[in-house]
Amino acid sequence: MSHSFGPIVQQGYVVPDLDAALDHWLARGVGPFFVLPDHHLETEYYGKPAKIRIKAAFAASGTQQIELIEPYADSGPTVYQDFLDKHPEGGMQHIAVWCDDVPAQIDALDGSDWVLAQRYKGTHAYFDSTTHPGIMVQFMPTLERYKELFDTAEKEAESWDGVSNPVRDLGW
Repeated sequence: MSHSFGPIVQQGYVVPDLDAALDHWLARGVGPFFVLPDHHLETEYYGKPAKIRIKAAFAASGTQQIELIEPYADSGPTVYQDFLDKHPEGGMQHIAVWCDDVPAQIDALDGSDWVLAQRYKGTHAYFDSTTHPGIMVQFMPTLERYKELFDTAEKEAESWDGVSNPVRDLGW
């Protein structure tokens, strides 16, 4: 997929319990994590408006960002809950690539074997292939806010001692 859309920069895992997932990754030396404990988003889910609520955490492992997402039980319909319904233990749900123009990418894939599953108003879009369904591809806009998160996570991971302050508030 990296030949089609650009290099993969993120692995996205949907998990049933964010705290347990943080423990799992921290025990493997990945961290520190930056956490959004209660994030509300307006989205379109298969073309229909939806409001969702998630917990999310981000860390770097080399040049790869690791994202952990736990949907709240009272959230609207999401590709995240769809994943947990099929895989209650959680797992890798998407990979992400940078995208300079998400609406243009959506238009470019229209009529292909890729289906737009979910998109956030004006930013991210998640696609799944109808011929090879499985791990989705997320198109992430190259916004300064997101690039700063990637850079901060990578810089902090390089200097992290593996113990101190392993979970930090993202502050968004």
